[in-house]
Amino acid sequence: MGVVFAFRRSYVNGGTSETRFALGYVGKRLICAQRAQTPPAPKAYAQSLERLVVWPKLNHQLGVNDFFCGLAAHRNPARRSKFDVTGGVLTQWWSEKRCAEFFCIYSGNEVRLRPDGYGCWERQGRVVRFFLEHDTGTESLTVVTGKIADYSAFSTDRFGILLFSVHSSRREHSLRAALSRAQAGYDPGFVIATAARDHDHPDGPAGPVWGIWDPRDSTAPVRRYRLDELPERGPRLDRKLSRPDEPLSEAAFDPDDQQMVNLIHRSPGTSDTRNTNNYWRD
Repeated sequence: MGVVFAFRRSYVNGGTSETRFALGYVGKRLICAQRAQTPPAPKAYAQSLERLVVWPKLNHQLGVNDFFCGLAAHRNPARRSKFDVTGGVLTQWWSEKRCAEFFCIYSGNEVRLRPDGYGCWERQGRVVRFFLEHDTGTESLTVVTGKIADYSAFSTDRFGILLFSVHSSRREHSLRAALSRAQAGYDPGFVIATAARDHDHPDGPAGPVWGIWDPRDSTAPVRRYRLDELPERGPRLDRKLSRPDEPLSEAAFDPDDQQMVNLIHRSPGTSDTRNTNNYWRD
């Protein structure tokens, strides 16, 4: 019927990838009708699907989506494990594009954050906002640790912590060592936590898989925390209903809110006015 578009990639040495699915043209029209939007032209939408099939970053984006979908699944009581009977809730999910549009300052030199995603995780009264860097091992550790400079130049600590999700425990160990070499004991000014995706914990990224990286003592044994146990950073907002065109946005802030704009453009080195009604640190 065209509601869903399915495709596979063929490999040079034979075989194909698993079947991937995207929203077909009929599905796109239905979504546009629900949101009272004008649907795209059939030819233009077909071309967008063709570009998706050959997109070099497709596997990476699927990994990012899997991370956030793993968190979103906790809304379903049937998906909760015995370790998470109370359930956590993903209340914000911004894409890389949305992040790049909002997390940007220009004061002589442009600083634009391009995380793979930005989210907000809530559980038992705790609210953890985070930037996600999803690492697949294709970039050198020098490139990965080089991203810290932009986060340090930005007001990162006023909006969340930085999470590195890597593909293996070995890669995580190497990343933490590379961070220590690159920072040489220097505090980047925000919290960094790492986790390996081969942990196989039933709660996925919500579980006790995160290790906080300490620039002052990088050789200490790594203690693991649940996602909701990580330090809270960022704006404290009343939860609202998600818009039909923007699901998982109960905790999202308005990009035009002057208070949010002020948080971005205030120098990272200045102290924060800690009004517990709208901002917290712990």
